[in-house]
Amino acid sequence: MTAAYAIKAEVADPGAETFAFTAQKTMYGGKHIAQGDTVFIFASENEGGAGLIARGVVTSAQAVPRKPGLARQTPRVSVAIRRTALARRPLGRAELKPRTDWAGDDPAAELNFKFYRQATNKIVGLSDAAAAFLGAFF
Repeated sequence: MTAAYAIKAEVADPGAETFAFTAQKTMYGGKHIAQGDTVFIFASENEGGAGLIARGVVTSAQAVPRKPGLARQTPRVSVAIRRTALARRPLGRAELKPRTDWAGDDPAAELNFKFYRQATNKIVGLSDAAAAFLGAFF
């Protein structure tokens, strides 16, 4: 069984068939992303993107080696993704910002927490409920 992840990153061509993201920060289980996993791609609003743009499957994932001598390092992963669908409706910071019940079971609040509480670009692991919620946008 494959897991589901989401990545928020700078996307040069939102309509591309394939995406490559190098040395991406990981949080909330994102470091476990692997070949065959489903990934939802968000074009980072920090770089002028529009939020959710595509769903794809990971074609390769490789952990970036830690730098020697640094005690605290966020795990980083380089991934390649083949697009399987384009988003049919928008989902980004504006739509997720009002969803702040982080302690509840709201999948939109989970995404708000993981992506916008600390607004850096990153790969995050998703709950089944968040993956199902995102699936409704395709």
